[in-house]
Amino acid sequence: MADTQDLKSKVKEALEKIRPMLQADGGDIELVDVVGKVAKVKLKGACGCCPMSQMTLQMGVQRAVKEAVPGIESVEAV
Repeated sequence: MADTQDLKSKVKEALEKIRPMLQADGGDIELVDVVGKVAKVKLKGACGCCPMSQMTLQMGVQRAVKEAVPGIESVEAV
C-alpha cells in the first residue's frame, strides 16, 4: 500500500533526526513497522534496557515523530 510506504518513509526520516541524540547515550532506534497510525519501533543498545526508555520513547521519540508525520498517532516499542 502506497500510503503505508509513504508513512514509513516519513517516520524513518523523523527517526534519523533524533538518532544522534540516542546514539550519544549508547543507544539506537529502528523502525519495525507502521500499523495503521501507530509506528512500531525497537530501542537498541543502551536504550533497550534503560529504565528511562519509556520516557524517552513518549517524550522524545513520539513527540518528534508526531510533529514530523501528522498521520502517526502514537509510537510503541516492540
